[in-house]
Amino acid sequence: MMLPDIDSLRCFVAAATHKNFRKASADVALSPAAFSDRIHRLEDQLGVRLFARTTRSVALTPDGDRALVHAKHALEAARRCVEISRAEPVPYDLTIGTRYELGMSWIVPALDELAASVPERRIHLYFGDTDGLLRGLAESACDALVTSARLSNAALDSVSLHEETYALVASPTLLAKTPLKTSADAVNHTLLDAHKDLPLFRYFLDGRPAKEAWRWKNLSRLGSIGAIAARARAGAGVAVLPRYFIQHDLKKKTLVEPLPKAKINSDYFRLVWRHDHPRDVDLQRLGEDLRAMPLR
Repeated sequence: MMLPDIDSLRCFVAAATHKNFRKASADVALSPAAFSDRIHRLEDQLGVRLFARTTRSVALTPDGDRALVHAKHALEAARRCVEISRAEPVPYDLTIGTRYELGMSWIVPALDELAASVPERRIHLYFGDTDGLLRGLAESACDALVTSARLSNAALDSVSLHEETYALVASPTLLAKTPLKTSADAVNHTLLDAHKDLPLFRYFLDGRPAKEAWRWKNLSRLGSIGAIAARARAGAGVAVLPRYFIQHDLKKKTLVEPLPKAKINSDYFRLVWRHDHPRDVDLQRLGEDLRAMPLR
């Protein structure tokens, strides 16, 4: 059995990326005619149609979609064969998506240590909310993202990094004026959360008895944990926040826990990437390095 050559696989991946044969042919420095001939020969060799082509569009067939994963891995394996024959590793880039607060408090301070760990690895950051990060991952604007969002997409791979624990908090001044000792006291308080679905308060609520009702006087939607923490410090309401983000507040008692014994569900930060990513091994290594660095 003859195996596909590397140049044909490069043409295949370029066509799948651009979904336009003319652009793809320019990307690999071939004429459009020579490029089309490469694709036709590869299809003949594999015995399947890789693309459904019309005069206006190019799309992967199901067979092409399955073959693309293996073609990318084959090209990456070939690159590694060249790399290990050299005296020095070849530099490469990884763009990591993250929420602003997590990125600034944890990943940005870790960049120098990450660079020292693998000098040839150049890390770039891509900031956004969860929806924006997932779009960036789907559109290849970032190679991977760090998130605690619960994802069930079979096309994604991940490694666990750190447990994310939470605390129900408020300013001591607010609680001295208006105590919060039971769910009945919630009617006297404003709840601070990211948006109307209450993603942060849900960690607290899911740990409470099913029949317990928490009805708040007001709801303030603030979009980010940084804004929520600032308003909580100012005495504007009660909030559920990640402990890593408010550990200094808890230590200094600028924020305190009105129900310190309450059970609050936790989650995990994970490094997530597309399962067909050609740098799967490097992303696994990055996950190991991030796991070794404590949350700040």
